[in-house]
Amino acid sequence: MVEWDPYTFSILTEQRGTVRFKDIIEGLTVHEEVDEVTGLMRLIIMDSADEKKQPTVEIRGEDGKILRKYHIPRETTKTKDITGGLPRVVELFEARKPRETAVISEIDGIVKHGGVVKGMREIEIVPEEAGADSRKYSLPRGVHVNVQEGDRVQAGEPLMDGPSNPHDILSVLGEKALQGYLVNEIQEVYRLQGVNINDKHIEVMVRQMMRWVRVEDVGDTEFLVDEQVDKVRFLRENERVITDGSRPATGRPMLLGITKASLSTDSFISAASFQETTRVLTEASISGRVDHLRGLKENVTMGRLIPAGTGFEYYRQVRIEPDEPPPPAAAVSRGAGVRA
Repeated sequence: MVEWDPYTFSILTEQRGTVRFKDIIEGLTVHEEVDEVTGLMRLIIMDSADEKKQPTVEIRGEDGKILRKYHIPRETTKTKDITGGLPRVVELFEARKPRETAVISEIDGIVKHGGVVKGMREIEIVPEEAGADSRKYSLPRGVHVNVQEGDRVQAGEPLMDGPSNPHDILSVLGEKALQGYLVNEIQEVYRLQGVNINDKHIEVMVRQMMRWVRVEDVGDTEFLVDEQVDKVRFLRENERVITDGSRPATGRPMLLGITKASLSTDSFISAASFQETTRVLTEASISGRVDHLRGLKENVTMGRLIPAGTGFEYYRQVRIEPDEPPPPAAAVSRGAGVRA
C-alpha cells in the first residue's frame, strides 16, 4: 500500500491538503551535509538554541486551516561504543566461517527450482553456454531465498539470506574480490558506530592474512605437495625455474586468520612473542629451525637495530672515502695549503 526509503525517517499523513514547512531556517535549525554513502548533499534538522523554533510540517486545507502538524525528527546520534560490533570484526579478521552461511553460486547461469529432497530445497543453476555443466545447491527449508525461477545470477551471488563465507568468496571470485569484501565488511561495522578509519590500515592486515599459498603441483621446484609457502618465496622460486627453462609450481591462495598468520611467519622468535610461546619454541627446537632476523619484530626482541634505513646490513658495511686525500701533517704545520 505504501513504499518509502527504509534509511530515512518517513512521515505518513492521513489528511489531504497542502504541505507547508515551518521554522526551517538554514544555519539555525537546519544545515547541509554530505552523505558519506551517496556523496550527495542533504538537509539535516539540528537542535536550535532557540526553544521556540521547532521544525514542523503543516498540512493545510483549501481554506488555509491547519489540518495536521508533524514534527520533523532530528538526526539520531550514532553511538561511539564499538564493543557491540567487535564480534563481527573478530569473526572477519580471524577468517571464521559464520553461522548459517549463505550459499553462493559458483557459476553464471539461470535459476531453476527443484523439489524438496531430504528436507532440503534444491536449486539448480543452468549455464547459458552449451555443453557446460550445471550446479545443484541444497538450501535449508525456512530460509529466505533471494532468487526466483528464471533469474539470471552471476558467480559469487548469494542464493539465500545470511553472511557469506570468506573462503567461498576466495575460491569462487578470487583474491581481489575477497580483499574488497573483507575491507568493506569491516568498515561497515565501524561506519555504523560513527568511526572513520582509513582503508589502508585494514588493507595492511588483509594483506598479511592472504600472504600464503598452498602448493598443488610442485613442478620442478623444491616445494612439497600441500606445503604452505609464503607468496613472495613462491613467486621467486617460480621465476628461478622459468629462467632455467623448467616447469613452475602451481598453487591456490589461502586465507588465514590474523592469529594463525602471525604464528605461521618464517621467524619463530616473532611467532613466540605473539602467542603459544612454549609450543612455538618447542617445535622450532625439535625441527632445528634457524631465524635469520630479517623482520622488525624479531630484531627488536633480540635488541638489534631494525632492518630499516641505515639499519640495513648493506648500509652498515659502507665505508665513505673522501674525494681528495687530506694534506700531510707536516705541510699543515708549516701553513702550506691552508688559507684564511
